[in-house]
Amino acid sequence: MRPIPLVDLRAQYAAIGPEIRSAIDGVLASARFINGPDVSSFEQKFAAFCDAEFAVGVGSGTDALTLALQALDVGPGDEVITTANTFIATAEAIVAVGAAPVFVDVDPSHFNMTAETLSAAVTPRTRATIPVHLYGQPAPMAEIVEVAARHSIKVIEDASQAHGAEYDGKRVGSWGDAAAFSFYPAKNLGAYGDAGAVVTNDEQIAAAVRMLRDHGRTDKYLHEYVGVNSRLDTLQAAVLGVKLSHMEEWNEARRAVAAKYDAGLGEFARLTLPARMRGGRHVYHLYVVRTDRRDELSQSLSDSGIGVGIHYPIPLHLQPAFRSLGHGMGDFPVSERLAASILSIPMYPELSDTQLSRIVQTIGAFR
Repeated sequence: MRPIPLVDLRAQYAAIGPEIRSAIDGVLASARFINGPDVSSFEQKFAAFCDAEFAVGVGSGTDALTLALQALDVGPGDEVITTANTFIATAEAIVAVGAAPVFVDVDPSHFNMTAETLSAAVTPRTRATIPVHLYGQPAPMAEIVEVAARHSIKVIEDASQAHGAEYDGKRVGSWGDAAAFSFYPAKNLGAYGDAGAVVTNDEQIAAAVRMLRDHGRTDKYLHEYVGVNSRLDTLQAAVLGVKLSHMEEWNEARRAVAAKYDAGLGEFARLTLPARMRGGRHVYHLYVVRTDRRDELSQSLSDSGIGVGIHYPIPLHLQPAFRSLGHGMGDFPVSERLAASILSIPMYPELSDTQLSRIVQTIGAFR
């Protein structure tokens, strides 16, 4: 039997190949490879997709987080609250601007920051918070924004895994002062390389990010800031523009796959399926199950040619890179339990019923 990958980008390309090739050929013919018209076109369309006023394309999701923090003037002496249960880029960006990451634990059902964990971590040095919409599940943004407003701290959404997700009927990316998106190839909206965007409703923040991403300049040789080179490549913008037109359809297909998983796996008592948060609209960047026999199940699926992943096996507070923060085992018990029990199984819009049935049957046979 053919292997079933965790993510199948070949299947996606097979469906949209002619559109992609036409878009790339258009850029090649124009020879406008830096800040070409496809960049501004994609930025406008992606802002509209997020129900926001502005989107500024940058070189990666990590850069999007870093530049958003810089645009909000977060820096040395400041604290930024985020979760221990996320990819390192979230905290990496905080350190990159000279601020200190402050980790909080997460809700055991939806795996995200809560208003309560945020509120308990605020200090006089807190300047901002970065809630993460993990795996495509939105964080409870209405409550988080209320806490942030009460303490006069900025909110930057890490929406790198949640393109099109909603909370209380409002798209992620439009809740905070700014939001960071990654277009890493495996994301719901993925480029053919690294790419990202900062989304905001604040014109000043958008203007600052536009300058910062392009050497801090306002004109070719006039530099308002010391910036970086983090422009969204025109070829990547062209690819993203094609894929954006399919996003609603693809997200619905992901929800349909998740519903079939829920139905097929729901009978297995030792398997905990993804929860859907009340008020949230999940886009299933990943379908993550939990079991106390994670490693054995992972090996069984791998041996059967089924792709798996662990997102993420080591919480940030236990990473050697953050040893200086002085955390140890037991500081964030929910994140630690998740790291020991979570398993990502194949999730992509093109996953067929035959493939899905094989995955469910393999898990059932393991039981």
